[in-house]
Order: sequence, then C-alpha cells, then structure tokens
Amino acid sequence: MENIELFKQLYKAYLLCSKGKRKKPQTIKFEKNLEQNLLLLCDELINRSYKPSPYSVFIVNKPVKREIFAANFRDRVIHHFLIQRINPLFESVFITDSYACRKGKGTLFGVKRIFDHIYNCSHKYTKECYVLKLDISGFFMSISREILLAKVLNFVELNYLKKDKSLIQYLCTTIILTNPVEEAIRLVNSKNWDGLPKNKSLFYSKTGHGLPIGNLTSQVFANFYMHYFDSFVKDELKIKYYGRYVDDFIICSNDKKILKRLIPKIKNKLLNDLKLELHPKKIYLQHYKKGVQFLGTYLKPGRVYIGNQTKGNFYSKNHKFTKIENTTISTQNDILAVVNSYLGLMRHFSSYKIRKRQVLKLLKSSKSSFYSFNGFLKISKKRS
Repeated sequence: MENIELFKQLYKAYLLCSKGKRKKPQTIKFEKNLEQNLLLLCDELINRSYKPSPYSVFIVNKPVKREIFAANFRDRVIHHFLIQRINPLFESVFITDSYACRKGKGTLFGVKRIFDHIYNCSHKYTKECYVLKLDISGFFMSISREILLAKVLNFVELNYLKKDKSLIQYLCTTIILTNPVEEAIRLVNSKNWDGLPKNKSLFYSKTGHGLPIGNLTSQVFANFYMHYFDSFVKDELKIKYYGRYVDDFIICSNDKKILKRLIPKIKNKLLNDLKLELHPKKIYLQHYKKGVQFLGTYLKPGRVYIGNQTKGNFYSKNHKFTKIENTTISTQNDILAVVNSYLGLMRHFSSYKIRKRQVLKLLKSSKSSFYSFNGFLKISKKRS
C-alpha cells in the first residue's frame, strides 16, 4: 500500500474510532497532535514495529458483572483500520443467523429470527416443537489464540486479494497473539473482582487463551472463530432452525430426541476443534409453549415479553428519577435519554402495561418536567 493511501486509511479509522468519543481524555490527547500521531502509526506499520500499549482493566456491574480490558486510543485506531479491511470478507461467509456485532443484525434481529424459527418449526403453533438452548462456559476467556490465528491467517491467505496482504497478516498476528494481561493497568481496586467467577476473568485463563472483552477486534474475531461451528451446525448437522448471539445459541426441532442426540455432538465439536466447553448448568430443552429466554426477552407463542433483568433495571432507574425533587436541565436530559432508551427497546415487545405504569409514575412525581404521547412510546420535556 502506498504511504499516502495508508495514511488516508488510518485517518478514516481515526474518524470511526473517535465517533461519539471526542470528549474522552485519550481522544483529546491523540487529536492534539493528530497528524503526527497518524504518521507515527504509518511508520510503525510500514516498518512492522507496531506494538500494542498495555491495556487498562476495570469491572462493570451492569447489566451483569464483567471484566473489561480497554485498549489505548491509538490501538483502537489500528483495530478499526484492520476490521475495515477484513470484515467485509468475513461477512461474505457468515451465516444469516449469526447476530452479534454485525451491521443490520443485533439483538432485535436475533430475537425476531428465533421467534420466526419457533413459529415456522411449529407450523404456526399447530405441531410439536422443542427448543434447545446452549451456552459456552467462559467464552471469551477460553478462545485459543493459536487456533484463532491459524484460521484467520489461512482465511486471509486464500481470500484477501489486495496488495497490503502482508500488512494485514502482520496485524492479525500482532493483535491476536498479544497477551492482554501482560502489563495491564487496573483502574479499580482488586476487591472489585470479588464475586466474579474465575472463568470470567482473563487473569485466570489458560496460557495462550482469551480475548479482551471491549475490543472491536475481539468481537469480530470471536464471530469468525464461531463461524466454523455455525458451518458445522448448518452443513454437517443439517439444522434448519438455528441462531447464535456470541456464545448463546438456540436450535429448534419437531423431535425432542433429535435435540438430545445433538448435545454430545455439539459438545465434542466445540471441545475438539475450538477448545470450548458447554456450560453444564445452562442446557435448556423444553417444549416451545413453555417459553424461552433469549437476549433479554422471553419468547412465548405469539408474544415476546421483555426480560426480568431489563424490567428490573428500568424500574430501578425510574424509581430514582421519581425521587429527584429539583431537576436541572442536565438532569432532565439524562432522564430523557435513559427513559426513552428503555421505551425505545420495549416498544418492540409486548410491554404496553409496563410502559404505561412506569411513565405515569414518572409524570406524577413531584415537579415532573415531562409529558408522554402516542401510547407511552416516548417522553418529552415540557416547554418552559
């Protein structure tokens, strides 16, 4: 790749990386000497001297307790640069029913697909249909970096036809083989890790295993890693009704015995080829009429309900908002953003009573500054 073209691609990656994060300290620092920083990255890529900076690691507690490894801003620019180059090729081979971290897919798409799978498998709820839901134990922490790299490099060699192939192979190798734990900087006290299962932490991963949750590359590479399992399910097992979101996947069949026989086949495939293990306590096999939880929702015949965790979080946030006596403009904007975010999600599911109850509760609170319209799908600020 010509140096000028490389600079242009890095600048494009910087724009993507900084979108919505222009006020972040690392972004501001990088932008102060933007041209110089991008030229330095250019030189490091050309000379193959690029080395990722140490990760910053912390714990988040919502929606569940999770360990996050955050890459330095300059490294995130490189991540965007790489993904822009290779993700279109990945997308060309991914199945439709892989939902995570994909343009035009996501949770709502995944929920609708599984809902439709159950509907079609049961012949419009007129025939027997069973749902098998499985989960991988400590997924991101268990990914073999060696297996992932071998698969990525082989794929790039066969499918990537641009002149900068050697650069792409170099970056894939550098990023995948980087051990995120080395020199990692903990931003919070180690006590924050109390209660986090060991299989959810990179600090306890096997040598050569684990990708840092929080990286764009990790999300895309994880999808690519599981693509080989997706192909196994669709092409070898000949499963028609299947869908996966990261490590959470569902299979539907008219025959319960078929689903039972699939479990050991799936278990062996994951373990032997990808070094992944099924979570022994998260194997769900039930008749479709009993419902199934998936991606924060509860799927029942003809209806999709919002999940208890999402409802609980909404109730908690809304309750705090109703206790605020004097709201500033900034506080009002925060309330508006949070509540409308939940309402925007819930509008896709059977949630009218929940929306109505929570919105009225907020509007009736002392000195409420909001009003609602159109079936409690949104709140707006009152004009002063």
